[in-house]
Amino acid sequence: MPGREEVPSTVRRSPDKAERTWVKAHDSAVESYGEGRRAHQTAYAALKHSYEKVGDRWEPKQHQGPSDAQAEGGAGQDPKPTAGGVDTSASKEHLYRRARELGISGRSRMSKPELVRALEKASERETAKARDKGR
Repeated sequence: MPGREEVPSTVRRSPDKAERTWVKAHDSAVESYGEGRRAHQTAYAALKHSYEKVGDRWEPKQHQGPSDAQAEGGAGQDPKPTAGGVDTSASKEHLYRRARELGISGRSRMSKPELVRALEKASERETAKARDKGR
């Protein structure tokens, strides 16, 4: 399976079901569109339906569904901003709890959009650290 060889490191650090979801969607997209960026985007879209990015890994979401405006629109739509795997449809309370898990300071004063952006930045930092360590 080509997807097994291309699993991103953040997905490898996630639950096995997340990795299987990514691989299955990737391999299906390769059959439909060929190898490349579109196959990876399709695999991430499938992953974001059930998982959200937390630090350097993907964790199951409380509810299934698109995580941001881009995922909701699907292919063929005008590109919309994404939140890097942060579930923008989650409640502010859920985002606050995730921010607390990641040690984001100032979270109690943040609005929901500010929490989303802070979580996205924290996840990017954690992913970069993990990649630097070779995990």
